[in-house]
Amino acid sequence: MESPSFELEPICLFSESAVWQLNQDYYKEAGLSAWQNNVVPHQMTSNSKVGKTYAEIILGLLRDLSFKNETTETVYILELGAGHGRLAFHILKHLEYLTANLNIKLPPYCYVISDIVDKSLSFFLKHPQLQTFFDQGKVDVCYFDATESKTLDLLHSKRKIKTQDLEQPLVLVANYFFDSIPTDLFYVKNKNISSCLSALHSDVDPDKLSEEELIDHMKIKFFKEKAEMPFYEKPIYNEILEDYKNQINDSHIFFPKAGFQCLTNLQNLSKQGVMLLSMDKGFHRLEELENKEAPELILHGSFSIWVNYHAFDLFCQKQNGKSLVPSSASFYSPVLCLLLMPDANDYKETAASYENHVNCFGPDDFNGIKRLTYNTISRLNLKELLALVKLSHYDSTFTSKVLPRLKQVMVQISIVERTRLMETLTKVWEMYFNINEPLDFAYEIGGLLYDLGYYQKALIYFAHSNLQFGDTADVIYNQALCHYQLNEDVKFKKVKAAGKLAFPEYARFAELDGLDMS
Repeated sequence: MESPSFELEPICLFSESAVWQLNQDYYKEAGLSAWQNNVVPHQMTSNSKVGKTYAEIILGLLRDLSFKNETTETVYILELGAGHGRLAFHILKHLEYLTANLNIKLPPYCYVISDIVDKSLSFFLKHPQLQTFFDQGKVDVCYFDATESKTLDLLHSKRKIKTQDLEQPLVLVANYFFDSIPTDLFYVKNKNISSCLSALHSDVDPDKLSEEELIDHMKIKFFKEKAEMPFYEKPIYNEILEDYKNQINDSHIFFPKAGFQCLTNLQNLSKQGVMLLSMDKGFHRLEELENKEAPELILHGSFSIWVNYHAFDLFCQKQNGKSLVPSSASFYSPVLCLLLMPDANDYKETAASYENHVNCFGPDDFNGIKRLTYNTISRLNLKELLALVKLSHYDSTFTSKVLPRLKQVMVQISIVERTRLMETLTKVWEMYFNINEPLDFAYEIGGLLYDLGYYQKALIYFAHSNLQFGDTADVIYNQALCHYQLNEDVKFKKVKAAGKLAFPEYARFAELDGLDMS
């Protein structure tokens, strides 16, 4: 018996499909919960390693501007589709460390966290870990829609950035962004090119589904229609299409028209153009585009597609910009840096930073290291685990994944290892950005520090846990133990009494009564 099929929309251009609006509606409805509950993956492109890499490349640009004596005007760094804000925090922290002790004058910078979810923007404006950056003028927030916005309305400083307002290049950060905005799709074979039309169906009545449920039940069908050239109004788009028509043998090709238009709109804000930093699942070499079947939507609450970074490379080169792309094939997610600026070849420090921090050993390489770590975790000792955490640039999510093994191997620990572990945990906490996830990371660190005998430090992290999750029996119990170990008898008795009063059913408080107070 055939399953039922409900038409969601008739045949149309893929870039004009309702599927893109469904995607946007999902993010607006889910907000931060999409990442808090780990529905939408983000760790591969939003971690401390990526933040350090981008900070190094941005520092290269700031140094280039310093050598040009362009140090008065602010350099704005705009993150597109920031989502959870964790990448923004990582970049800001690493920029803070990298610029602290330089002996050259750099231009000021301001990192703008943008998104289409108003609730998320309010979250960032009030976030305690960002307040120092707000006070310093190093961070701002704005609404930005990839397909509609042509200005930047900064919510904190109240500045409106319009066409040609900026005197410095505008830096764009676009991770996990181009894979979720409209794109055209073509099919190329034997120097013939067809436009791919799409139709949407659901196997469940759409009136009974939420946006997230509808995406889960959505089916897409593609239909080919011969493309008459020139296909687009803009010559540069047609030039890129002609390149594919003549160079691709047999494949479906994503054509990121909306991504190109987004870049053009943002280029217009600055007299000096833009620098784009982007990392996502995708392909940056022509040969990687061959033999691609009609795509399937990659579902994870929302949906996403792979990114045709090769097209972005061509888009940059045809405007006399400079493309910095990986020198080797990428296994997971390539990092692309496009300099769509006048005299792009003059930015030597930027290019050198890309070479050192992407091509020598970059985020894509570290993603391979992470997989190796997870596959061999049961064989790793403490020194190896600490080295890997350091290699991650003290990323909190990576550290949380290896915490169970850390607890196993710290049973027998030397004085030097004990000190190193305490220092490592302190640095991991400095790179942790709270997005109200279920994991009580402060409590985990506090527990480890207690086991190591750092009772005063453990109390600091238990206090952080209180601030995030409120009073819990486990935290109060461990706070009491810390005061006991520190011979702080008055505090011990006070915390124990408060715990018993707040959680009378918690059996472990009775254990505290049996402790030797002598």
